[in-house]
Amino acid sequence: MKSRFTPQADSKASTVVLDHPAKSELLPSPAPLAMPEQVFERRFKGSSNILRRETLVSRIAILFATLLVTMAFAWELYGVLSTGTITPIQITFLIFSTLAFSWVALGTLNSALGFLHLYTGEKSDQMILPDNVPSLNSKTALLFPVFKEVPTNIAGTIEALAFHLQETGKQQHFDIFVLSDTPDKTETETGHIERRTFEALKHHLSGVVNVYYRRRRDNEGKKSGNIREWIERFGARYQHFIILDADSVMSAPTMIKLAAAMESSPKTGLIQTVPKLAGAHTLFQRLQQFANNVYGPAAAAGLATWHGEQGNYWGHNAIIRTVAFAGSAGLPKLKGKAPFGGHIQSHDFVEAALMQRAGWAIRMSPTTEGSFEGAPPSLMDLVARDRRWAQGNLQHISILRTRGLTFMGRLHLLFGAVSYLSAMVWAVSLVLGILLALQGSHMIPTYFKDEVTLFPIWPISDPGPSLRLFIATIIVVLLTKLLGALLEIQRSRKSREENGTIRTIAGVITETIFAMLMAPILMVTQSMAVIEIFIGRDSGWSVQTRDGQNPSFYEAQSAFWIPTLSGLLMTAICLWVSLELTAWMAPILIGTLFAGPLAWYTARPSMGILSAILSTPEDRSTPAILDHTARSQHAWANRLSRGFQHETPQYTDDLSQAA
Repeated sequence: MKSRFTPQADSKASTVVLDHPAKSELLPSPAPLAMPEQVFERRFKGSSNILRRETLVSRIAILFATLLVTMAFAWELYGVLSTGTITPIQITFLIFSTLAFSWVALGTLNSALGFLHLYTGEKSDQMILPDNVPSLNSKTALLFPVFKEVPTNIAGTIEALAFHLQETGKQQHFDIFVLSDTPDKTETETGHIERRTFEALKHHLSGVVNVYYRRRRDNEGKKSGNIREWIERFGARYQHFIILDADSVMSAPTMIKLAAAMESSPKTGLIQTVPKLAGAHTLFQRLQQFANNVYGPAAAAGLATWHGEQGNYWGHNAIIRTVAFAGSAGLPKLKGKAPFGGHIQSHDFVEAALMQRAGWAIRMSPTTEGSFEGAPPSLMDLVARDRRWAQGNLQHISILRTRGLTFMGRLHLLFGAVSYLSAMVWAVSLVLGILLALQGSHMIPTYFKDEVTLFPIWPISDPGPSLRLFIATIIVVLLTKLLGALLEIQRSRKSREENGTIRTIAGVITETIFAMLMAPILMVTQSMAVIEIFIGRDSGWSVQTRDGQNPSFYEAQSAFWIPTLSGLLMTAICLWVSLELTAWMAPILIGTLFAGPLAWYTARPSMGILSAILSTPEDRSTPAILDHTARSQHAWANRLSRGFQHETPQYTDDLSQAA
């Protein structure tokens, strides 16, 4: 067996396929597979999967529990508000506050359901991957759809995956495709570097694994169109394909187990892993990574439990049955113009719903190890990504009418839209609450001013309902973090990690403080995104930032001037009403007032004690695939700086291979 970082010498002549003399594609011979567009309006009757009893019970339990908790909240809030004749503004406040609470309650109850499985040692996976895979009978393509990414990072990731596959002895069952949507109207420097990088990569991995590269001239359909074009040109050769984003990494054993699981379950159309966030450098990434690793397992286990075989697809780190996807997930254009019409942006949710409609099982495997992805390096980058996702998810509202969708398929699409509408709901309820406090302070008899309650924004005479409401809200908001902490402490004790309990508690407290401060900022930015979408502004197709840029203080402050202005306005009103209200609103006021400094500070590299207490197991003991990926990416960056001297092969122009 060859060394991991010393591939065999090139044993066969490689071929570049040219669409025209200026642009090359390194491609195999065609193997077309039809992928017809689905008709949303036409009557559709698919072969639905049998719903397991335990899945049905879990669904009823979590939905009923959410309804029950929400009704209890609404009743208590009504008791707080209805000391006299309830006013229209109070009724509106009641409605919006209840809606906001219900969304948080659903997430908390979902995590509680997952916690029960994980804490007792049970697996909620809807597809248990085999421990040992003696052989494979299928061919799987690893697809890297890219758009203006750093090519040397992709090359480094592919090199690490290729040599890890080689170590398993099953590399012949996998081919790798880099599917570029980098604009190709002219031979730009970016496109030239990208092409040269992957030509060099193909030569470098010759004899290890097949690597193919193609850059589309026409970016029709964006990422979903990119995948569709690959299926229609080459899909018939591959039983499955695994989607990996530019910051995705997956270990060779995990990919092999996924392929074996698909072979053993012919009715399964897709298996979604739950990637862990890894590779954090900035404080913002550390915070996301810690939250993902500590709170994420319970949330993912809960989803897998009640979603059953009708799970969701997140667009990457998943294996997909090619014929299932091609036959049922061809996306049409939506009627009208962007942002609600045109190409479907958040295509993954829709593709999963369409595959369910056709009777294919969509399964989650949350406890599967070896699946990783990166995180946005700053709050500014997260907001930019949120803007695209908000537009795509709000498109789902019109797709809800699609005929033949399963109940869970519609629920996934609805939840995608609600996840962004909920920010607007919270913002409206907050504004209404401040108006009620202002009304109570300046427009009703003065004895209300002197009353001390836990909810000073509400004019009440009985503190009992308010106290119960306060306690219930705190429990619902913080329970997810508490359950995640218990699971992490349990894990650290089993692993006999030194200071695991202390580190976990300190990390949860730190992350909670930052989360409380950043939540109102995201409330404002997501509300702005929703407003922009409803007035017809298209997000376009911007490049996603993977690496931190260390924005200046001025840049951060300028990016968040609207949340800052909102904070100033709320602070002025709260101070005008009372100091008690100002104290009660302090987390929201501080978060918005200091949005710029907070974004600037968290975008800086994380060092010292914060890095230690926010560290994850992957930080303290880096998995081999992540270590090798980082080293390979660095090596490819050095190759680029040398101009790939002595590493770029001489290819022949064989037009007979053109697809």
